[in-house]
Amino acid sequence: MAHELQVENQRLLGSLEQCERLLAELGALDVAAREQRIEAQRQTEEAVRQQVAQLQRQVNDLERQVIVNRDRLILEEVGLFDFEHPAEASAALATELEALRSDIRQTNKIGSAITAAPNFTFNNSLAKGKTFVNQMSRIMLRAYNAEAENAVKTVKAGNLTSAQKRLSTAREQIAKQGQMIDLAVTDQYHRLRLRELELAARHEQAKAADRQQERERRAELREQRALEAEIQREKDRLAKERGHYLNSIQRLRDSGDTTSAESLQAELDRIDAEIAAADYRAANIRAGYVYVISNIGAFGEGVVKIGMTRRLQPEERIRELGDASVPFNFDVHALFFSDDAVTIEAMLHREFARQRLNKVNHRREFFRVHPQSVLDALTEHNVSVIEFNTHAAADDYRMSWPDGYPASAD
Repeated sequence: MAHELQVENQRLLGSLEQCERLLAELGALDVAAREQRIEAQRQTEEAVRQQVAQLQRQVNDLERQVIVNRDRLILEEVGLFDFEHPAEASAALATELEALRSDIRQTNKIGSAITAAPNFTFNNSLAKGKTFVNQMSRIMLRAYNAEAENAVKTVKAGNLTSAQKRLSTAREQIAKQGQMIDLAVTDQYHRLRLRELELAARHEQAKAADRQQERERRAELREQRALEAEIQREKDRLAKERGHYLNSIQRLRDSGDTTSAESLQAELDRIDAEIAAADYRAANIRAGYVYVISNIGAFGEGVVKIGMTRRLQPEERIRELGDASVPFNFDVHALFFSDDAVTIEAMLHREFARQRLNKVNHRREFFRVHPQSVLDALTEHNVSVIEFNTHAAADDYRMSWPDGYPASAD
């Protein structure tokens, strides 16, 4: 019996251990399941938070877009549009233009572009008067902004003053038409639009200057090519002539006529000297002919052109200057060679800088000065000139207009 009880006890202890192990396993499973559910809940909450953040960003973007559209509608209501400005393409002016346009937009948004009477009444109604003033202000400001935009779009390099005057006239007309309600475009806003107009003109001027420089570069290249061709033609002619003399001298020496050969040798030496001079002219860029010329029929009395050319035949260059672009040929007051023509030309340009006609483009070498003054400057600087004619013949002009140009052409 005791044995049976012991066996039963052992069996029950084994069952107890098995139950304890099972309970332990069941408890561990419950913990794992709870942790799994917690992790799933955390992931769901994180996804919701991310979705809420994304939706908030979309709301913020929409709110910003609403503000932008509202501002744009406000500005367009008074005629301020985001049109293409010439200076937008300018590397030097684009930043300044953007800051200026920001000021223009801000001035319109805060209502500082135009002013009017604050207590105007309409049919004894202050409210109706305010409505009338607001409507008139928008209409007149829209007209002014349209005129400003049109002025910017049409301004050119040389008409800034007239464009500014036109915009100022538009402002004056608005003040005149709105006199009953003291309507006026503010000084601050008008200055901003004038600056905008000035930036457009400055860009157009820069483009015009660039085009002019390109034309001058091409003209310099043409002049250089003409000079090189002229020098080459001269050298070819001299080489051919030299060969002719060499053959003649050789034949005379072969025939025993040394006297005649020696006389031709002097001509050969002359040709060699001319070849050396042509080589010198080709190599020395400072050597050339200084010229002082005038064209009374084209530019009037007391205007001269002072320049230099490296051409072997400088008269050809002067004839080119008097081509179909001017009605009469140039008269030559002085034309002389110098080993440093560049320095002499620069000295004369400095001497008469204040009398220069074109203050912007210094390659336009015209000066309002009498030829005698040029001769005096050359003498003062010890420049030797063999011939200098202070009188302009102007034969074609004087024969065409013996009594001078008429006051006006009918």
